[in-house]
Amino acid sequence: MKNKRIIISGGGTGGHIFPAIAIANALKALDNSIEIQFVGAKGKMEMERVPKAGYPIEGLWISGFQRQLTTRNLMFPFKLISSWFKAFRIVRSFKPDAAVGVGGYASGPTLDVAARLGVPTLIQEQNSYAGVTNRLLANKVTKVCVAYEGLERFFPKEKIIFTGNPVRQAITKIAGKRAEAIKHFGLDEHKKTIVVVGGSLGARTINNAMEAAFDLIAKNQGVQIIWQAGKLYIDEFEQKETGQLPNVKLTKFIDKMDLAYAAADLIISRAGAATISELCLVAKPSILVPSPNVSEDHQTQNAMALVNKNAAVMVKDSEAVTTMFQTALDLLDNENQLNTISKNVAALGMKNSAERIAKEVLEMI
Repeated sequence: MKNKRIIISGGGTGGHIFPAIAIANALKALDNSIEIQFVGAKGKMEMERVPKAGYPIEGLWISGFQRQLTTRNLMFPFKLISSWFKAFRIVRSFKPDAAVGVGGYASGPTLDVAARLGVPTLIQEQNSYAGVTNRLLANKVTKVCVAYEGLERFFPKEKIIFTGNPVRQAITKIAGKRAEAIKHFGLDEHKKTIVVVGGSLGARTINNAMEAAFDLIAKNQGVQIIWQAGKLYIDEFEQKETGQLPNVKLTKFIDKMDLAYAAADLIISRAGAATISELCLVAKPSILVPSPNVSEDHQTQNAMALVNKNAAVMVKDSEAVTTMFQTALDLLDNENQLNTISKNVAALGMKNSAERIAKEVLEMI
């Protein structure tokens, strides 16, 4: 009997890549003989992250359609056609028993080809507002795994399975790791810790809000900060005083995110779906600053799913520079509110999401 073969496609951001790798790991845990082939977009971070996780990946020449008028849109039809034919060659060659799409540019052509060739297909939607690629695939795929209620407005109701969002495995194992985390980041165990993250590339607004809070940060030496400025901004902020304060640990990327969560008393973050899921599982209070630069303002909707249940605090992107850090200090001083938020966010956590999705994939086969 031949080994099962599964294609996993998508990426572009950590919010797509980490769930994809989590699903792959869950499939291998259920059946180690499964062969997995990733398909991503050339030049995107999955081309680096997936091989580091131990899986092969092929890249498509694909990118999104820009909403504003730009000459880059002239290449879009050619990229789409090129990607569709390459996806066709990959699927025909690999002969998968199932295909999984996690959103992002590459999953469109790959899942479309797989569905046309009769391969059982599953897409995983991380957000409370479905992404364009997944919406286009909705009527072609076999199953749709979701993390939020109310997605019947985007997908056929009979295909929807509520599984939650897969997260990085290490995230679920932070209990008892505070001492290790304090040592790892070179922190003071007697100080409260704020972890500031804006995604792997960084978030301009959050970084600007940190810079604007220089005086507040300098005055509050009883608070220490792990600040992930991101790949796009690290050089700029390394040169500035804010990134050189003794109570600030400035970094491009946090590789040991489990230890960052273990150290944190409070987290400041964008409101991507993967981050929301992780916050629920680690049961940490957070200040969410939704990005306005995403389709259909879906990060605000993600954040409100927590805010409406008193499981997070939200600061609007337009107000972050003036209010974000003071809001964080006020929240740190309110032990009752911190505890209430932690308790409420923990109740929203959905464990074993990757395993649930993996079982749905195997059931299709």
